[in-house]
Amino acid sequence: MTECFSISDCDVIGFDLDHTLCRYRLQESNQVIYHSFAQYLVAEKGYNEELLHVTPEEWDFCSKGLVLDMEEGNFLKLATDGSILRASHGTKTLSAEEIEEIYGEKREWKHFKVINGTYARSAKYYYYDNYFDLPGALLCAKIIDSLETNDGPKKYDFWKDVVAAIEHNYKTTAFKENCGTYFPTVKKDPSKYLKPCPDSLKNWLKSLKNAGKVLLLITSSHSDYCRLLCEHILGKDFEDLFDIIITNALKPGFFSLTPQHRPFCTLENDVEQDVLPSLEKAGWYSQGNWVHLYDLLRKMTEKQEPKVVYFGDSMRSDIFSARHFSNWETVLILEELEGDEVCEPDATDFVSSFNKKGKYDSLKPQPPHSVSRKWGSYFADRIASTQETIRMTWSCSSIRNYSTITIPSIMAIADLPLDYKFTRFSGNTFDINGYYPQPPRILLPQDKEISAP
Repeated sequence: MTECFSISDCDVIGFDLDHTLCRYRLQESNQVIYHSFAQYLVAEKGYNEELLHVTPEEWDFCSKGLVLDMEEGNFLKLATDGSILRASHGTKTLSAEEIEEIYGEKREWKHFKVINGTYARSAKYYYYDNYFDLPGALLCAKIIDSLETNDGPKKYDFWKDVVAAIEHNYKTTAFKENCGTYFPTVKKDPSKYLKPCPDSLKNWLKSLKNAGKVLLLITSSHSDYCRLLCEHILGKDFEDLFDIIITNALKPGFFSLTPQHRPFCTLENDVEQDVLPSLEKAGWYSQGNWVHLYDLLRKMTEKQEPKVVYFGDSMRSDIFSARHFSNWETVLILEELEGDEVCEPDATDFVSSFNKKGKYDSLKPQPPHSVSRKWGSYFADRIASTQETIRMTWSCSSIRNYSTITIPSIMAIADLPLDYKFTRFSGNTFDINGYYPQPPRILLPQDKEISAP
């Protein structure tokens, strides 16, 4: 691989939708996601009504990169080698002594070798790597607190109920049926939850097409929700911006499963129709697989190996999968690069100005993407026993290993010329060159020692 990466060198430009092209107002969307699950658990599964109430301070629990150890009821922040940097039991922070009592003196999490390099799902753990997930992390932590308080220590078998809540709110027919809490709420007032794309981003997409690039939209959202999002953020003519639109892609299966297990389907009035043995032309499709898509891209570009770059926000569903299975270039959208990690935090105290607003308890106003006080930096952390040593997180090493470059938003590069030369990640242990426009402050050279493991 060359040290530089340029959009102009790519034949095909692909985009995820949620939290990539479509930016959400996180405080508002976090609330509706949380309550869509909590209300189901209380009403349908008999959970304690205390789950419906969230204090402003509790939202600080939400931090990307955490793993839920379902066997122990613990949330873990992992270092590059899988050792535990921080942990909590439910929302209760565990001391260094408590971590070592549970996981041993070396603080080793036994499932790390399975998840590292595969991001495989399991009934024994769950990895939180995107903003849609984070309200669910807080909910699970509060469930554990509730179980311990009301019933005492017990086996943690609540996950099946959380999955049922997710399926109830996000099943493919939920948007059309106005089912659950999430879709009806967003449909009623999209502007409360979605940020419209600025004209400069729309013009950038048009410039890509004018430069002869093939543009893809690949999203796991169903077609009706995709249409709502795109019309709101891009306009009624959004379909003109893309050559191929793929909805209900069910990533990472789109990349990891064989064509036989994940064929493309045609769509009619947002209902899947015919199963396709292959893709023959550009258009709007459902489900599918990258192999058949790439065959079509060969025809469209008239190249045997067209170069594809894919933009996405999820390490598991987008970045790792597109790189590992398809060998595409990948651009990780990481909004944490807009906040406290790269600039001085706003020290304003917002607590005094907080006012509750009905059953949807308000979030504590704060600078966008501020560092969690409970979990610390997304990228690195200090070892409790050796404050002078900073260790990179597993999330940080994943960025280095699987993304070509990492940016805070597409807007960060929309004004650059298409032939702009980005410095790509090399995969080296201490490589920070792939962050654009600047790396996180904690990873910059400093007096304190930085350790990868």
